[in-house]
Amino acid sequence: MTTASVKTKTGMSAFSIVYCGMFAALMMIGANITWFVPFLVIGGVPITLQTFFAVLAGLLLGSRLGAISMTVYMFAGLAGAPIFSKFQGGFGFILVPTFGFVVSFILVAFVAGKIVEKYGSLRSYVVAGLVALVINYVIGTNWMYFAYKLWAAAPDAFSYGVAWMWMVPPLPKDILLSILAGIFGHRMYKVLRVRRTI
Repeated sequence: MTTASVKTKTGMSAFSIVYCGMFAALMMIGANITWFVPFLVIGGVPITLQTFFAVLAGLLLGSRLGAISMTVYMFAGLAGAPIFSKFQGGFGFILVPTFGFVVSFILVAFVAGKIVEKYGSLRSYVVAGLVALVINYVIGTNWMYFAYKLWAAAPDAFSYGVAWMWMVPPLPKDILLSILAGIFGHRMYKVLRVRRTI
């Protein structure tokens, strides 16, 4: 289609802008999926889909566009759009201990995209999803730990080990969703053939 080659003043194609906006919107839905589907809280653990969509953005859009889409999501939320978890928004969210996970989504999408740009097999897509998940946990959990230690009110007996223990309950579902993102991303890219360029 000719619209795919139309460039805006920013140098991005019309389709690129649409895809970035679409994944930013999916991230909002993923952050608040339990509001739309309340039964996705299992054992008190909400089944959010942010990591899934961040990984998928990199797998389908590639490293640059995937990272741009996550950057759009982050700055739209900081600008005041209620798109973070619990429909929060505003620059003050940067002080929320879990904001590190939002920051990590940019690198998650970039690394996942870089891996599949170099290796296009199904195995590579799954590996990309799992590597991206590790990045998400490392950045997000460390940010959360230092946030509680430096400016947030840390719970009693809070420690680095406790911060990682908090990540144990959502870990199995995030591993599963990252694998599914790899499988789904591989199939969808073969169907859509998204142009992974700006």
